[in-house]
Amino acid sequence: MMAARLPPQLHVFVRDWLSSNNILLKSRNGHVLIDSGYSRHAPLTLALLRSPRGLGEEPLATLVNTHCHSDHMGGNAAVAGAFGCPIAIPEGEAPLIAAWDTKALLLDYADQRADRFSAGSLLRAGDAQLWGDLEWQLLAAPGHDMGALIFYNPEHRLLISGDALWENGFGFVMPTEIDPAALPATRATLDLIASLEVRMLIPGHGEPFVEVDAALERAYGRLAAFECDPGRLARHALKVLLAFVLLDRQHLPLQEMPDYVQRVGIFRDFNARFFQWPPRKLAEWLVAELMRAGAARVANGELLPSPRRAA
Repeated sequence: MMAARLPPQLHVFVRDWLSSNNILLKSRNGHVLIDSGYSRHAPLTLALLRSPRGLGEEPLATLVNTHCHSDHMGGNAAVAGAFGCPIAIPEGEAPLIAAWDTKALLLDYADQRADRFSAGSLLRAGDAQLWGDLEWQLLAAPGHDMGALIFYNPEHRLLISGDALWENGFGFVMPTEIDPAALPATRATLDLIASLEVRMLIPGHGEPFVEVDAALERAYGRLAAFECDPGRLARHALKVLLAFVLLDRQHLPLQEMPDYVQRVGIFRDFNARFFQWPPRKLAEWLVAELMRAGAARVANGELLPSPRRAA
């Protein structure tokens, strides 16, 4: 099992595609949690932390975020409230969190949720942190999120990658027309990861894995396809966002979908910029695409997450 190949003070609670993985680093000098999952799953996050495999009755010293998307920081307020611990976020995310910019944070603008919180300290690329009696190098990993960080431990050659690299891809990237820096930054981040000696990678979603070169090859292939077809990137982003919302809400009435894609800001704005379709056509296309990908099904007039994607 992968867990047996991790340092004993490092515990990974593998979650799903609504909540990011939670990574717990234990130490006599204070326990640290990396990423808190989605707000809808906050009760389960707290239960995992209070379990024997987690902290039991021990305190949590610090909550850390790889980046500030809802599936990674949505449980921040609940965890900080339950444990009375400070929250450390990447420096590049600080202005968005301080202003609670719900558009830039892809919250209400993308029909996602998170309870507001305050950052107690900032994490800076190039610094090092001692978490779980292990030294972690903080490395900038822009692309999916332009302020994101990844955490590398040279001693055990471990990489906590957030959404910069998964076993089969990476987090969606904004189209060039929206953010010209995003695609080049994604390639630079993959190049950075490729330059590291990584024995095991702990992604933001999915099981930890050791076949890092194969994962990079798949990620580079996907990135190249996006670079050749900017429209494909826009289509992919909307499909990912709707699939995520569906995991949260668990059902969306089909008859309301045209109104939904016109009402929710990112769907409306992407449609105006990239497709110029009537809302009904965009809604029908999105539903068909999610069903074709096996991410959704239709029953009794509602769009539902497929069983393998259910929250």
